[in-house]
Amino acid sequence: MSAVPNIPVGEVIGERLGSVDPSKYPDEIFDLYSIPAFDKGEPEIISGGSIGSSKQIVRPGDVLLSRIVPHIRRAWVVGRESGRRIIASGEWIVFRSDRIDSNYLRFVLLGDRFHAQLMSTVSGVGGSLLRARPIHVAKIKIPLPPLQQQREIAAILCQAESLRTKRHTTLSQVDNLTRCIFLERFGDPILNKKKWPIRRIGSLISKFHGGASLEPKDFVGSGFPILHKGAIKPNGVITLDLKKKTFATEEYAAANRKCQVDRRFLAVTLRDLVPTGPSIGLVADLRTGPFDEYLLAQGAYGFLLKQEMVVPEYFVYLSNMPTFRHVLRKNSVGSTQIHIRTPIYLDIQIPLPPIELQREFTKQIGTVRQIKAVQQESLVELEKLFSSIRNRAFKGTPL
Repeated sequence: MSAVPNIPVGEVIGERLGSVDPSKYPDEIFDLYSIPAFDKGEPEIISGGSIGSSKQIVRPGDVLLSRIVPHIRRAWVVGRESGRRIIASGEWIVFRSDRIDSNYLRFVLLGDRFHAQLMSTVSGVGGSLLRARPIHVAKIKIPLPPLQQQREIAAILCQAESLRTKRHTTLSQVDNLTRCIFLERFGDPILNKKKWPIRRIGSLISKFHGGASLEPKDFVGSGFPILHKGAIKPNGVITLDLKKKTFATEEYAAANRKCQVDRRFLAVTLRDLVPTGPSIGLVADLRTGPFDEYLLAQGAYGFLLKQEMVVPEYFVYLSNMPTFRHVLRKNSVGSTQIHIRTPIYLDIQIPLPPIELQREFTKQIGTVRQIKAVQQESLVELEKLFSSIRNRAFKGTPL
């Protein structure tokens, strides 16, 4: 089999089609391919009067690569004509060529090999200020097999991607099932239409303590695992990025034993850096995490429930219900960094159904978790398969 040629990706960067200032056409409706629209999965259908700056003109089949915050992989194929003018924000690098299949190029741009080289072109001080520099991006080489082979590769990858998407959708539906079970059994915790007795959160807790104030020097590559507030996720689980420095030295941990928790504990975040407070009040069960013990970082709190009164599963799912978390946000203070004061959190009241009903809920959730575990295992295998197919395709290996 002959080697697949490589070309600088700049050879397929499209010529600019011009720009438009939508504000001059306030009543016209545009299809806008913006970065936020990508994250939502579809272009914005929006009036010119609602768009604040000039945009570049694009056309169906163009491939868009985000140069902003490039560590988040974003590549998009412009969809079919809809009768509206199609525009895109200036943060997209636009690719267009008769030599390349649009979906094939999208997969190349999202691949590990290209992404690693893309990150070497980045400038900026960090965070949202990071930008990939188009002049350097254009020099990155990509494999360019014959057009028919590109289409065959893209078709296979699209099928694999579709399977991944369906699996993600299934997992999301499983999470929704848990919420439905909670509501059907206990009702909305704020409305409390089932008239369950009301109890203060503090009356249900036997031990409660906060985290340590760590400095950058206290974080190391291995040692005693640190539980920071960002590791507490909306689905009630602990997720640590083990590729980052998420450990403290054993000496630091030993000197801060009062900030240590084990798998008996729940964890809650009472601080957030943004005014809307998406993390405020999130609760997770430490049994879902990868370690038996943790050192709490500042902003994360650990507590033990009085399990003769309330079971962990009930408290976790109640705490993560949207209506309840709205109450938590209303009780938070601050501007740039918001938080709930510990006495206020402990004084919040929640409905408390009979312990027998809570335990039945725990059994149901156990069944749901088993289903979810099977789906997650399947997703892992699909991810491996997708990655293998993509890597083999871009190396010119037969699929």
